[in-house]
Amino acid sequence: MADIREWRGQPVVDEKDRRIGTLESVYVETASDEPFFATVTVGVLTRRRLAFVPLLGAVAGPGYLRVAYPRNLVRQAPAIGTDDVLPAGDEPAVFAHYELPYATGAGGERRLARR
Repeated sequence: MADIREWRGQPVVDEKDRRIGTLESVYVETASDEPFFATVTVGVLTRRRLAFVPLLGAVAGPGYLRVAYPRNLVRQAPAIGTDDVLPAGDEPAVFAHYELPYATGAGGERRLARR
């Protein structure tokens, strides 16, 4: 997983190899510029959205990205429209959904940035 951004468009599966959706984009931690969350295209053709999933424990396989979270949890995660960007005020909810700690930067900076 040297550069996860190259996996855009690849299938994303859960820990039981159940398809969740397609990798759309990567959000990095602003402090380290390391990939931290991905957005996955989920939903039906007329109601697609981008659900957030942490990349902690993710593994790249031949033609897929396996995340360490169950499909139902990812599909119920906070999401944005396919042409939207995560508002700063919504970041805490994304972290809370996966029970991950959230704190802004020392100067109140955003924690995530889309790459």
